[in-house]
Amino acid sequence: MQRLWRSVVFLAMFSMLWAPTVGADPLRIGLRPGELVASSQLPMQLWLPGTGSAYRMTYLTTDRHGITPSTGMVLVPQGPPPAGGWPVMAWAHGTVGNSDAEAPSVTGVDSLSRDYVSGLLQRGYAVAATDYVGLGTPGVPPYLDGKVAGRSVIDSVRAAREIDADLASTWMAVGISEGGQAAVFAAHAATTYAPELDYRGAVANGVPSNIEVVSEWAGPLFPPQGLDGLTVFMSFVMAGFRDAYPELDVDSYLTPVGKQFLDAAPEVPYAQFVTMTQNVSVAQMLSRPLDTPALQSALREYLEVPVSGYDRPLMIAQGVTDTTVPIPLTEKMVFEMRSAGTDLDYRVYPGGHVDSMYQGESDQAAFIARLIP
Repeated sequence: MQRLWRSVVFLAMFSMLWAPTVGADPLRIGLRPGELVASSQLPMQLWLPGTGSAYRMTYLTTDRHGITPSTGMVLVPQGPPPAGGWPVMAWAHGTVGNSDAEAPSVTGVDSLSRDYVSGLLQRGYAVAATDYVGLGTPGVPPYLDGKVAGRSVIDSVRAAREIDADLASTWMAVGISEGGQAAVFAAHAATTYAPELDYRGAVANGVPSNIEVVSEWAGPLFPPQGLDGLTVFMSFVMAGFRDAYPELDVDSYLTPVGKQFLDAAPEVPYAQFVTMTQNVSVAQMLSRPLDTPALQSALREYLEVPVSGYDRPLMIAQGVTDTTVPIPLTEKMVFEMRSAGTDLDYRVYPGGHVDSMYQGESDQAAFIARLIP
């Protein structure tokens, strides 16, 4: 109820800001993806080393229902900008939670990624960092809905350039985990969705993929898995999926505890949600298998990572010992991308989910520098 009330208040304020006529299509009254709605100074305690100025922003992007608000932040390096302005790295964060209180523009860049993002600033790149739709704004976050997340990433660059005139149109997408998937989807859509920007390429670490393939076996007999956070991530995915496809009656596939988790996913802080779901398997969330044709078709549409259609270079990094995004699923995605002719630089490192990002940091910096000399 509290989240519903926040949504009503936010939408009322949003309506007054733009003063639309009743029943009007926002696209017909001048709203556009990437448009800046509001900005303010980011509190200095959230600044990273290498920051010269920083802002919190609310901007417009596109979800499954049309134009919608998203929040994020902009970090600008210290010193005078280079000729042509600061190139922009669109940072796509990993999973930090699913509730509004955990939006990075409120809490700052998460501790696991902080040094990596600071490194981007110190190498002379501005950072546009989306929170993603629904994380800090009304509604259920469409977790791992890559099409929506990718557009959030792209539109953060458009909005950031409205805040600071010293930001160039040249940009790349960089992300990890949930954000690695978002970066890949941003890469797939960048030049057609935002042709006015000068998109150069993307770096994606620990990209979740082929989840829709594994979901065919999900059900009450699904074996316990050793993947870190599987029940948490499954709850986030299914909560977003349920919101995207109300006609599929997702609740009919859930046990009472499964429904409890999906209802709580957008409301309960991450640490509390981890405790809530501890020692509960995915099998215990499901009352029947997810193998019905209509559900599987929708899950593919929601989750499937495109393997072709990339028109700029793409780097994907994977850790051998990653227990969150297992390497066999990434290897399958990479094989299919290469078979489809995608220009792909695939790197494997000995570490886990986050460690491999830092192990590959110098390779990624060199990849970016080749594309933005």
